[in-house]
Amino acid sequence: MKKLRLIYNPYSGSRTFGENLDLIIGLLQNSGYEVCPFRIGGSLPLSEAFGSDFSAFAAAGGDGTINIVLNHIMNKGLNHIPLAVFPSGTANDFASFLDLPQNPEEICKIISENKTVSLDVGKAGTKYFINVCAGGLFSDISSIIDNNLKANIGRLAYYIEAVRQITEYTPLELKITASEGKVFHEKAVLFLALNSSGTGGIKNLTPAADMQDGHLDFLFFRDCDVLEVPKLLIQYFKGELPKNKNILHFKDKSVKIECFGGKPTTDIDGEVGDNLPLTIENIPKAIKLFL
Repeated sequence: MKKLRLIYNPYSGSRTFGENLDLIIGLLQNSGYEVCPFRIGGSLPLSEAFGSDFSAFAAAGGDGTINIVLNHIMNKGLNHIPLAVFPSGTANDFASFLDLPQNPEEICKIISENKTVSLDVGKAGTKYFINVCAGGLFSDISSIIDNNLKANIGRLAYYIEAVRQITEYTPLELKITASEGKVFHEKAVLFLALNSSGTGGIKNLTPAADMQDGHLDFLFFRDCDVLEVPKLLIQYFKGELPKNKNILHFKDKSVKIECFGGKPTTDIDGEVGDNLPLTIENIPKAIKLFL
């Protein structure tokens, strides 16, 4: 019998994944898998959950949980083993982009069909990301919002924190070097390196995003007159990428970002990333996903 490691975060989203655990184990066993559950937050470190003797991994949680699992898989050289995702977080940007079903029974069916695709992965400094690397305004929202607040009011918690940050942000003085050597000097309030098309529950920031094209979408939101900010933010939260002078947008396989006047941290899939300066790159078709 094949072995599947099911890693789940009981604190993700509405915290209801555990209610389906017995059902999921039964369905996967019927598909020929010996299921080995691993609960994040216990006494054993997550590093103990991984091994080359598994035929498949499965991660249940939000984007942050998937990011943590991804980094263990990549750092241990286990990315030849396919990964399944049970979306059970607050935003689930990665799962939403791929139209993964919310119903865990449907995810079990996908696993049983054993169909996988190879997807690109981003790398920012020393850390990998599946969805986004961000810096500047709003970029630390996922990591600082109280988990209880997210569980109780969902995505609204993100928007409340965003409004608070607007009055306190300081623009970043950036030097951006593209892979072919072109250099941009920008005063930006926010930058995103996207593997999918959205982040923070906001879809279609980059409608042409493709997780198999070997490139990331880079967006730099320039500092602008305060009178222009409300319109820009409204369009941003609607998921309507504004095509105006206040945004620099291009696709590339690798970009180096430097910041003058400090070493701000980045956010990768809702987890704390490395400080600037760093190189953000695309690792083509680096992971196999049940889809």
